[in-house]
Amino acid sequence: MKKALNVLLALAVVFGLYSCADDTIGTSISDTRLAIIEDSSFTITGQSVENNSLLSRTSVQLLGAIKSDGYGKLSSQIVTQFMPTYAIDTVGTNIHWLDSCKLVFKLPVTGAFTGDTLAPMKLNVYRLNKALPSPIYSDFDPKGYYDEEDLMASAAYSLSSSTICKEFDSNSMSYIYHREVEVPMPTDYARELFTKYCESPEVFRSPKEFAKYFPGLLITNSFGSGRVMNFTDTEFRVFYRKHAELSDTTDTIYSGVQQAYLASTPEVIMNNIISLEIDKSVKDRVASGEALVMAPAGYEVKAHFPVQDIIDAYKKASKGSMSVINKLSLEVPAEEIENEYSIAPPKYLLMVKTDMKNKFIEGDSLTNSKDSFYAEYNAKKKSYVFNNMREYVLDIIKNKGGIAPEADTYFTIIPMDVTIYTDNSSSYYYYYQSNPTATVTKIAPQVSVPAIARLRLDKANVKITFSKQSVL
Repeated sequence: MKKALNVLLALAVVFGLYSCADDTIGTSISDTRLAIIEDSSFTITGQSVENNSLLSRTSVQLLGAIKSDGYGKLSSQIVTQFMPTYAIDTVGTNIHWLDSCKLVFKLPVTGAFTGDTLAPMKLNVYRLNKALPSPIYSDFDPKGYYDEEDLMASAAYSLSSSTICKEFDSNSMSYIYHREVEVPMPTDYARELFTKYCESPEVFRSPKEFAKYFPGLLITNSFGSGRVMNFTDTEFRVFYRKHAELSDTTDTIYSGVQQAYLASTPEVIMNNIISLEIDKSVKDRVASGEALVMAPAGYEVKAHFPVQDIIDAYKKASKGSMSVINKLSLEVPAEEIENEYSIAPPKYLLMVKTDMKNKFIEGDSLTNSKDSFYAEYNAKKKSYVFNNMREYVLDIIKNKGGIAPEADTYFTIIPMDVTIYTDNSSSYYYYYQSNPTATVTKIAPQVSVPAIARLRLDKANVKITFSKQSVL
């Protein structure tokens, strides 16, 4: 479909190419028309490709197991290093006053699981005995990194047994609510860390050195199926008594004082060990030619983007006149796949040049609008829109070598987790309620929650919009 919207604008205003010192310019300006042309007569094609090895690069931890018709059988374990606290509290306390300790998993108040909230499930915690590899992938085999006989803790876990907690966020100046699942841990381990800190505090000031002393933990789903939970953070908390002198010089003993000795953070290695057996019905749909995306460690789509056709149409339409590309966009409709646990389409999709996919994921993981783009799922319109593709086509047009058929035309579309930082800290926001600033800080393959959808490439809308100068 092609559409031209004619807008009468002064050429000097639009293009800024001429000087008003020339008395003959007036007539030529008044005889100039600017046409805004939209062309969406292009077709994108593609097919699903299985990818069961992901470099997750996320701090979200997925634990549990589900089996869902229309999706498949998914299980996930967690292996993680920990960031140590810079300073353990030793003032007014001692190793004998360490009363208990817990491994605490944090998760969102809503959207924290997929499956049955009441399914009985149990987890095991093992101590790693050697350093994790880097990079580490979703098909990592932990065998040889821990001793099955060295079980640190075991506990039942569920959403219904979790506790709703709140903590003050200095950025938003408000309380943020979350859930917590607690696993009692051996007090001897807390005392071991306390002793190590007293002997070698420098070990706790370097995550790299601390990982040599304590490589991390493996958390497995040891019993049950029917739910996977997505934890946003894990802490090792120690509870102890503390002696203090009050202002009136009297002494007191505080009980139940706590400190987080360790925490999982983006700065240390964390990996979800994922096993996915794709349902036969899903495989049959892919075999019939449907383009499906599936996470985690499921399907991505390799697509051929019609950039040569777009450039040819642009050059043909603008031949003999000055023209400027205003916008290039791609809208892809998505269909939900019926399944047992209402597993939804991915919240975000990344579209990256296929030959640059690994570099993107292993690098800074931020889109640049030339060879990588991302789109958010619009549940109301049931589609993804990649709006910012203008620089991509301009970059190719400027390249005197022309289009590289493989490098420039093939993209991989991947379900992604997008981390967005919202800055509410400006005084303008507090006093005048201006919109807070949102910044994308990381884009990584989706491992946070299961997802599946069919991309209707046959109904996709590739549209270029450009301005063309013409003379009346």
